[in-house]
Amino acid sequence: MSTEVMIAAAPRAATGRYTAAAQGLHWVSAALMLAVLVLAWVMESLPNNDSTRATVVMLHKSVGLTILALTVARLAWRAIHPPPPAARWAAWEAAAAMASHWLLYLVLLAMPISGYLMSAGRGRAIPYFGLFEVPLLTPATDAIWRIGATVHWAGQWALYTLVALHIAAAVWHVAIRRDGTLDRMLPEQSGP
Repeated sequence: MSTEVMIAAAPRAATGRYTAAAQGLHWVSAALMLAVLVLAWVMESLPNNDSTRATVVMLHKSVGLTILALTVARLAWRAIHPPPPAARWAAWEAAAAMASHWLLYLVLLAMPISGYLMSAGRGRAIPYFGLFEVPLLTPATDAIWRIGATVHWAGQWALYTLVALHIAAAVWHVAIRRDGTLDRMLPEQSGP
């Protein structure tokens, strides 16, 4: 191993922190997940004939597709840069963390794909922030829409549950365990 690689790897190994790229992808994904949920709630509260509904729907779909792209990027980054080992975790904590993370990744892939199927099943265009239209690769059929709608509905509740568990685990590690787990996903602080 070259000296540069050893020096570059030392701070991460010493701190047990995720890479800056992994941290950035995590927090941008979290912010977009909040945005897509708010957009969904607003979208569902608007009457179909409301003049702003089309814009809210377009934003919801666009943010969802952005989350899909970020999730693929996160998985690729994770494959190349495995998470740092977690010190001082019980075996059950490590297993629960691994299971919940992989389930979150699954939901973050399933939600935009099922949303795509809902749009495609109705033959509705999917404009990406008004810049271009995502091609519809499936036929417009009620069966395609139903599959998408079912997965989207179940995924919504799975997402609520998994995010709540993720936040509860963070609170557990910060307030109860005080083991620095949250610090792994935050930039390293310099100074006293």
